[in-house]
Amino acid sequence: MTATATTSAKTSAKTSGTRTIEGVELTPKQVAVVGPATFANLEDERLHRKQKLAGALRIFGRVGFGEGVAGHITVRDPEFPEYFWVNPFAISFRHATVSDLILVDHTGNVVFGKHPVNRAAFIIHSAIHEARPDVVAAAHSHSVHGKAFSTLGIPLAPITQDACIFYNDHTLITAKAGKVVFEVDDGKELASHFTAGKAAIHQNHGLFTVGETVDEAAFWFLSLDRSCQAQLLAMAAGTPKLIAHEDADYTQRGTGFPLAGWLGFQPLWQEICRTDPDLFD
Repeated sequence: MTATATTSAKTSAKTSGTRTIEGVELTPKQVAVVGPATFANLEDERLHRKQKLAGALRIFGRVGFGEGVAGHITVRDPEFPEYFWVNPFAISFRHATVSDLILVDHTGNVVFGKHPVNRAAFIIHSAIHEARPDVVAAAHSHSVHGKAFSTLGIPLAPITQDACIFYNDHTLITAKAGKVVFEVDDGKELASHFTAGKAAIHQNHGLFTVGETVDEAAFWFLSLDRSCQAQLLAMAAGTPKLIAHEDADYTQRGTGFPLAGWLGFQPLWQEICRTDPDLFD
Protein backbone atom coordinates (compact mmCIF):
# COMPACT_ATOMS: atom_id res chain seq x y z
CA MET A 1 0.00 0.00 0.00
CA THR A 2 1.38 3.41 -0.93
CA ALA A 3 1.73 6.31 1.48
CA THR A 4 -1.16 8.06 -0.26
CA ALA A 5 -3.40 4.98 0.04
CA THR A 6 -2.47 4.54 3.72
CA THR A 7 -3.31 8.16 4.46
CA SER A 8 -6.58 7.78 2.59
CA ALA A 9 -7.50 4.66 4.59
CA LYS A 10 -6.77 6.41 7.88
CA THR A 11 -8.82 9.42 6.79
CA SER A 12 -11.69 7.13 5.74
CA ALA A 13 -11.58 5.32 9.12
CA LYS A 14 -11.67 8.60 11.01
CA THR A 15 -14.51 9.89 8.85
CA SER A 16 -16.58 6.75 9.37
CA GLY A 17 -15.89 6.74 13.10
CA THR A 18 -14.25 3.30 12.98
CA ARG A 19 -11.39 2.87 15.43
CA THR A 20 -8.47 0.67 14.38
CA ILE A 21 -5.06 -0.42 15.62
CA GLU A 22 -2.66 -1.79 13.03
CA GLY A 23 -5.54 -2.15 10.62
CA VAL A 24 -7.71 -4.12 13.04
CA GLU A 25 -11.13 -2.68 13.82
CA LEU A 26 -11.70 -2.23 17.54
CA THR A 27 -14.89 -4.22 17.72
CA PRO A 28 -15.86 -7.17 19.98
CA LYS A 29 -13.94 -10.32 18.99
CA GLN A 30 -14.39 -14.04 19.53
CA VAL A 31 -11.72 -15.22 21.98
CA ALA A 32 -10.31 -18.63 22.79
CA VAL A 33 -12.14 -20.78 25.31
CA VAL A 34 -9.77 -21.68 28.13
CA GLY A 35 -10.24 -24.90 30.07
CA PRO A 36 -8.93 -28.41 30.70
CA ALA A 37 -8.00 -30.39 27.62
CA THR A 38 -10.16 -33.14 26.20
CA PHE A 39 -8.71 -36.30 24.67
CA ALA A 40 -9.47 -38.66 21.83
CA ASN A 41 -8.09 -41.67 23.69
CA LEU A 42 -7.02 -42.84 27.12
CA GLU A 43 -3.34 -43.02 26.19
CA ASP A 44 -3.21 -39.30 25.44
CA GLU A 45 -5.10 -38.49 28.62
CA ARG A 46 -2.75 -40.66 30.67
CA LEU A 47 0.31 -38.92 29.23
CA HIS A 48 -1.22 -35.51 29.90
CA ARG A 49 -1.94 -36.37 33.53
CA LYS A 50 1.60 -37.68 34.00
CA GLN A 51 3.08 -34.54 32.43
CA LYS A 52 1.04 -32.30 34.70
CA LEU A 53 2.07 -34.42 37.68
CA ALA A 54 5.78 -34.13 36.86
CA GLY A 55 5.36 -30.39 36.31
CA ALA A 56 3.50 -29.91 39.60
CA LEU A 57 6.22 -31.78 41.47
CA ARG A 58 8.87 -29.50 39.97
CA ILE A 59 6.85 -26.44 40.92
CA PHE A 60 6.61 -27.74 44.50
CA GLY A 61 10.36 -28.16 44.50
CA ARG A 62 10.91 -24.68 43.09
CA VAL A 63 8.89 -23.01 45.85
CA GLY A 64 10.68 -24.96 48.58
CA PHE A 65 8.14 -27.64 49.46
CA GLY A 66 10.74 -30.40 49.44
CA GLU A 67 11.57 -31.93 52.83
CA GLY A 68 13.79 -34.96 52.42
CA VAL A 69 11.63 -37.84 51.18
CA ALA A 70 8.36 -36.35 52.46
CA GLY A 71 5.62 -35.06 50.20
CA HIS A 72 3.71 -36.47 47.27
CA ILE A 73 1.19 -35.67 44.57
CA THR A 74 -1.03 -38.36 43.09
CA VAL A 75 -3.41 -38.64 40.15
CA ARG A 76 -5.72 -41.46 39.15
CA ASP A 77 -5.05 -43.34 35.95
CA PRO A 78 -7.84 -42.53 33.45
CA GLU A 79 -8.19 -46.14 32.30
CA PHE A 80 -7.64 -47.87 35.65
CA PRO A 81 -8.95 -45.35 38.21
CA GLU A 82 -8.33 -47.73 41.11
CA TYR A 83 -4.60 -47.16 40.47
CA PHE A 84 -2.81 -43.85 40.90
CA TRP A 85 0.40 -42.28 39.59
CA VAL A 86 2.75 -40.84 42.19
CA ASN A 87 6.28 -39.55 42.54
CA PRO A 88 8.69 -42.33 43.55
CA PHE A 89 10.44 -42.60 46.89
CA ALA A 90 13.56 -40.45 47.37
CA ILE A 91 13.43 -38.69 44.00
CA SER A 92 13.80 -34.91 44.19
CA PHE A 93 10.75 -32.82 43.36
CA ARG A 94 13.03 -30.56 41.33
CA HIS A 95 14.22 -33.34 39.05
CA ALA A 96 11.05 -35.42 38.61
CA THR A 97 10.32 -36.53 35.06
CA VAL A 98 7.40 -38.28 33.41
CA SER A 99 9.41 -41.49 33.12
CA ASP A 100 10.17 -41.44 36.87
CA LEU A 101 6.52 -41.70 37.87
CA ILE A 102 5.19 -44.98 39.22
CA LEU A 103 1.70 -46.49 39.20
CA VAL A 104 0.52 -47.94 42.51
CA ASP A 105 -2.50 -50.04 43.46
CA HIS A 106 -4.52 -49.74 46.65
CA THR A 107 -2.52 -52.44 48.39
CA GLY A 108 0.79 -50.65 47.84
CA ASN A 109 2.14 -52.63 44.91
CA VAL A 110 4.03 -50.77 42.20
CA VAL A 111 2.31 -52.08 39.07
CA PHE A 112 4.17 -49.86 36.59
CA GLY A 113 7.61 -48.32 37.00
CA LYS A 114 10.98 -49.20 38.45
CA HIS A 115 11.15 -47.17 41.67
CA PRO A 116 9.80 -47.90 45.17
CA VAL A 117 6.88 -45.98 46.67
CA ASN A 118 6.90 -43.89 49.84
CA ARG A 119 4.76 -45.97 52.23
CA ALA A 120 3.19 -42.89 53.81
CA ALA A 121 2.25 -41.66 50.33
CA PHE A 122 0.55 -44.95 49.56
CA ILE A 123 -1.23 -45.22 52.91
CA ILE A 124 -2.71 -41.71 52.99
CA HIS A 125 -3.37 -41.10 49.32
CA SER A 126 -4.74 -44.57 48.77
CA ALA A 127 -7.22 -44.00 51.60
CA ILE A 128 -8.25 -40.61 50.21
CA HIS A 129 -8.68 -41.89 46.64
CA GLU A 130 -10.60 -44.92 47.84
CA ALA A 131 -12.90 -42.93 50.12
CA ARG A 132 -13.56 -40.14 47.62
CA PRO A 133 -14.46 -41.12 44.03
CA ASP A 134 -14.74 -37.39 43.23
CA VAL A 135 -11.01 -36.91 43.83
CA VAL A 136 -8.82 -37.33 40.75
CA ALA A 137 -5.66 -35.78 42.22
CA ALA A 138 -4.33 -35.11 45.70
CA ALA A 139 -1.35 -33.13 47.00
CA HIS A 140 0.60 -33.05 50.25
CA SER A 141 3.96 -31.76 51.38
CA HIS A 142 5.68 -30.71 54.59
CA SER A 143 5.63 -27.05 53.58
CA VAL A 144 6.95 -24.78 56.32
CA HIS A 145 3.91 -22.53 56.67
CA GLY A 146 1.47 -25.41 56.36
CA LYS A 147 3.06 -27.47 59.10
CA ALA A 148 3.57 -24.42 61.32
CA PHE A 149 -0.10 -23.46 60.98
CA SER A 150 -1.19 -27.05 61.59
CA THR A 151 0.24 -26.94 65.10
CA LEU A 152 -2.33 -24.31 66.14
CA GLY A 153 -5.21 -26.76 65.84
CA ILE A 154 -7.49 -24.20 64.17
CA PRO A 155 -9.07 -23.88 60.74
CA LEU A 156 -8.04 -21.20 58.29
CA ALA A 157 -9.87 -17.94 58.94
CA PRO A 158 -11.49 -15.77 56.24
CA ILE A 159 -9.12 -12.81 56.60
CA THR A 160 -8.14 -12.34 52.94
CA GLN A 161 -9.80 -12.90 49.59
CA ASP A 162 -7.45 -15.82 48.91
CA ALA A 163 -8.28 -17.43 52.25
CA CYS A 164 -11.96 -17.26 51.31
CA ILE A 165 -11.27 -19.87 48.62
CA PHE A 166 -11.29 -22.37 51.50
CA TYR A 167 -14.15 -20.83 53.49
CA ASN A 168 -16.40 -23.66 54.73
CA ASP A 169 -14.61 -25.88 52.21
CA HIS A 170 -11.81 -27.36 54.28
CA THR A 171 -11.58 -29.45 57.42
CA LEU A 172 -9.34 -29.70 60.47
CA ILE A 173 -8.25 -33.28 61.24
CA THR A 174 -7.04 -34.00 64.77
CA ALA A 175 -6.99 -37.81 64.52
CA LYS A 176 -3.46 -39.27 64.62
CA ALA A 177 -2.10 -35.74 65.02
CA GLY A 178 1.66 -35.76 64.47
CA LYS A 179 1.88 -39.52 64.06
CA VAL A 180 3.65 -40.85 60.97
CA VAL A 181 0.98 -42.71 59.04
CA PHE A 182 2.49 -46.11 58.23
CA GLU A 183 -0.52 -48.29 59.05
CA VAL A 184 -3.46 -48.86 56.69
CA ASP A 185 -6.02 -48.34 59.46
CA ASP A 186 -4.46 -44.98 60.37
CA GLY A 187 -4.74 -43.85 56.76
CA LYS A 188 -8.38 -44.90 56.60
CA GLU A 189 -9.13 -43.08 59.83
CA LEU A 190 -7.51 -39.91 58.51
CA ALA A 191 -9.50 -40.17 55.26
CA SER A 192 -12.72 -40.74 57.22
CA HIS A 193 -12.42 -37.16 58.47
CA PHE A 194 -11.86 -35.78 54.96
CA THR A 195 -15.07 -36.80 53.22
CA ALA A 196 -15.79 -33.45 51.56
CA GLY A 197 -14.12 -30.20 50.64
CA LYS A 198 -11.00 -29.28 48.74
CA ALA A 199 -8.52 -29.22 51.62
CA ALA A 200 -7.61 -30.55 55.04
CA ILE A 201 -5.30 -29.33 57.77
CA HIS A 202 -3.91 -32.33 59.64
CA GLN A 203 -2.90 -31.15 63.08
CA ASN A 204 0.84 -31.26 63.79
CA HIS A 205 1.47 -32.56 60.28
CA GLY A 206 0.51 -30.28 57.42
CA LEU A 207 -1.84 -29.68 54.51
CA PHE A 208 -3.72 -31.86 52.04
CA THR A 209 -5.59 -30.66 48.97
CA VAL A 210 -7.62 -32.47 46.33
CA GLY A 211 -9.15 -31.71 42.96
CA GLU A 212 -10.58 -32.90 39.69
CA THR A 213 -7.20 -32.32 38.01
CA VAL A 214 -3.55 -32.21 39.05
CA ASP A 215 -3.68 -28.52 38.21
CA GLU A 216 -6.47 -27.86 40.68
CA ALA A 217 -5.06 -29.92 43.54
CA ALA A 218 -1.60 -28.38 43.14
CA PHE A 219 -2.87 -24.80 42.94
CA TRP A 220 -5.11 -25.24 45.98
CA PHE A 221 -2.09 -26.47 47.91
CA LEU A 222 0.02 -23.49 46.89
CA SER A 223 -2.78 -21.09 47.72
CA LEU A 224 -3.59 -22.75 51.05
CA ASP A 225 0.04 -22.70 52.15
CA ARG A 226 0.33 -18.98 51.35
CA SER A 227 -2.94 -18.27 53.14
CA CYS A 228 -1.56 -20.08 56.18
CA GLN A 229 1.53 -17.89 55.93
CA ALA A 230 -0.60 -14.74 55.70
CA GLN A 231 -2.63 -15.72 58.76
CA LEU A 232 0.49 -16.52 60.77
CA LEU A 233 1.91 -13.09 59.90
CA ALA A 234 -1.37 -11.33 60.71
CA MET A 235 -1.73 -13.12 64.05
CA ALA A 236 1.86 -12.25 64.95
CA ALA A 237 1.14 -8.59 64.27
CA GLY A 238 -2.22 -8.34 65.99
CA THR A 239 -5.79 -9.61 65.81
CA PRO A 240 -6.93 -10.10 62.19
CA LYS A 241 -10.35 -8.77 61.22
CA LEU A 242 -12.61 -11.42 59.71
CA ILE A 243 -14.41 -10.98 56.41
CA ALA A 244 -18.18 -11.05 56.94
CA HIS A 245 -19.85 -14.42 56.36
CA GLU A 246 -21.92 -13.31 53.37
CA ASP A 247 -18.87 -11.77 51.68
CA ALA A 248 -16.60 -14.71 52.46
CA ASP A 249 -19.23 -17.14 51.15
CA TYR A 250 -19.73 -15.07 47.98
CA THR A 251 -15.98 -14.95 47.37
CA GLN A 252 -15.65 -18.69 47.95
CA ARG A 253 -18.34 -19.47 45.40
CA GLY A 254 -16.78 -17.07 42.91
CA THR A 255 -13.15 -18.17 43.26
CA GLY A 256 -13.13 -21.64 44.81
CA PHE A 257 -14.67 -23.79 42.08
CA PRO A 258 -12.63 -26.44 40.19
CA LEU A 259 -12.06 -24.45 36.99
CA ALA A 260 -10.72 -21.52 39.03
CA GLY A 261 -8.15 -23.84 40.59
CA TRP A 262 -7.21 -25.21 37.18
CA LEU A 263 -6.81 -21.69 35.79
CA GLY A 264 -4.68 -20.58 38.72
CA PHE A 265 -2.17 -23.30 37.90
CA GLN A 266 -1.73 -22.39 34.22
CA PRO A 267 0.83 -19.54 34.59
CA LEU A 268 2.96 -21.84 36.76
CA TRP A 269 2.62 -24.61 34.17
CA GLN A 270 3.69 -22.26 31.39
CA GLU A 271 6.75 -21.19 33.37
CA ILE A 272 7.89 -24.70 34.27
CA CYS A 273 7.44 -25.92 30.68
CA ARG A 274 9.67 -23.13 29.45
CA THR A 275 12.39 -23.44 32.08
CA ASP A 276 12.32 -27.24 32.63
CA PRO A 277 11.59 -28.95 29.28
CA ASP A 278 13.34 -32.09 30.51
CA LEU A 279 10.36 -32.81 32.81
CA PHE A 280 8.81 -34.46 29.72
CA ASP A 281 11.62 -37.04 29.52
